[in-house]
Amino acid sequence: MSSVADQLTSVLQKTARLIELCSALQEENDLLKLENESVKVALNASRNKHTDLEEKLRVLKLAKSIEGTSEKTLDIKQKINDFVREIDKCVVLLKK
Repeated sequence: MSSVADQLTSVLQKTARLIELCSALQEENDLLKLENESVKVALNASRNKHTDLEEKLRVLKLAKSIEGTSEKTLDIKQKINDFVREIDKCVVLLKK
C-alpha cells in the first residue's frame, strides 16, 4: 500500500507545483496587460502628436503658398473678390 501513498504524495506535489506555475503565469499575465495598456496610451499620444504635426505642416504649406510676391497675393485677392461677386449674384438670383 505504500505505493498508493507514494503515488498520492507524487500527485499532491505535482498539483502544488502546477498551482505555483499557474500563479506565476497569472502574475506575468497581469504585468503584460499593464505593459500593453501603457504601450496603447503611448501609441495614442504619438498618433495625436502626428495628427497635430500634419495639421501644422498643412497650415505651413498653405501659408508658404500664399506668401510670396505681392503680385501673387494680388492675384489671390482678385480671385477671392471674383468668387464673392459670383456668390452675391447667386444669392440675388435665389431671392427672386
